[in-house]
Amino acid sequence: MSKRLFDIVAALAGLVVLAPLFAVIAICIRLDSPGPAWFRQQRVGRFGVPFDIIKFRTMRVDGHGPQLTVGADARITRIGKFLRRYKIDELPQLINVVLGSMSLVGPRPEVPRYVACYPAEVRAVVLSVKPGITDWASICYKDENAILGRSADPERAYLDVILPAKLDYNVRYVRERGFWTDLRIIFSTLAALTRQRLP
Repeated sequence: MSKRLFDIVAALAGLVVLAPLFAVIAICIRLDSPGPAWFRQQRVGRFGVPFDIIKFRTMRVDGHGPQLTVGADARITRIGKFLRRYKIDELPQLINVVLGSMSLVGPRPEVPRYVACYPAEVRAVVLSVKPGITDWASICYKDENAILGRSADPERAYLDVILPAKLDYNVRYVRERGFWTDLRIIFSTLAALTRQRLP
């Protein structure tokens, strides 16, 4: 109950404070390429219940291709590169938090295709809590796209190397979760983002 209350208060406060920035970003996205400012994609939530995650659109609407975004993906728009670099495209997920499908902190939600690859015992643990905007894995693999871009087979590298490592972090979080753990993850996320340099 206390986690949910913190999520609602923090997410609502964030949406109010960031509303002007959201408006500016939405205008920039629409001017940069045809299509909506928002992007929705089905992800797997708590207990395996699917939901639509909300992000700022960072790709061309006609940019069909693999679900993994790798390296300098040609589908990414100019403004999209900036939004992705600083994780700004993730901010609309505060709406998901208010709606109750996500938490501020928790295992990052995956698409059904990759959740199907979770070992059964791990899936039961990871999906026992709400997915979050940030977690330990997000911090440790903040440059995931660049890492995959250096692989000859990005999807195989994701399934064989990165996903298992992320799941280890997720299981660790579920077992150690608590208010102070969430605060540590939030501040660690902010610190990691502030260390990013402008291109």
